[in-house]
Amino acid sequence: MTKTLVHLVRHGEVHNPDKILYGRIPGYHLSARGHSMAARTAKAFEGHDVAYLAASPLQRTQETAQPFAKVTGLDVEVDKTLIESGNRFEGLHVKGLRSALWNPQRWPLLRNPLQPTWGEPFSEIASRMMDAVERARVEAEGREAILISHQLPIVMVQRTVLGLRLAHAPWNRECDLASVSTLVFDGEQIIDIFYSSPAQSI
Repeated sequence: MTKTLVHLVRHGEVHNPDKILYGRIPGYHLSARGHSMAARTAKAFEGHDVAYLAASPLQRTQETAQPFAKVTGLDVEVDKTLIESGNRFEGLHVKGLRSALWNPQRWPLLRNPLQPTWGEPFSEIASRMMDAVERARVEAEGREAILISHQLPIVMVQRTVLGLRLAHAPWNRECDLASVSTLVFDGEQIIDIFYSSPAQSI
């Protein structure tokens, strides 16, 4: 059978001085540290046989993709299915004393954290992300593909592959900034998944 690797890369650190939940809001770009993270993780792919490179359309993922394009010599495909999860708290503070979650008017959005009722359902995120993974596998069959996305969408792939419930506690996620979650395919079958964080020291 043919072995194919599909790498899911989370974007680097974002410049977010107001510390809001930016979600899909346009214009949020990488910080200087974020650019360094992206470059460090891209360097880890030097010498790899990468045949396909795609990224979410948001600015932070497109910026993260640039050093990967240089290392691989590939153009960056824009894949809308890799986009950040939808969230009705976008643009608001969700941590600390200024958190919008303290406002009783917004409590109905929190009525079912297993779905979740405040945003795009976990099942829909998982479905679109697994579709993106399959397209990447086909494009890079027998070689490697890199998909640059966001934390929750990548975690949905991890949990789907591992057979875990999609609903989870956010503090249990293993998906650091500029980290890599790699799916190993034997033919069309996923036979392994592993995780690395090349930019952890930055």
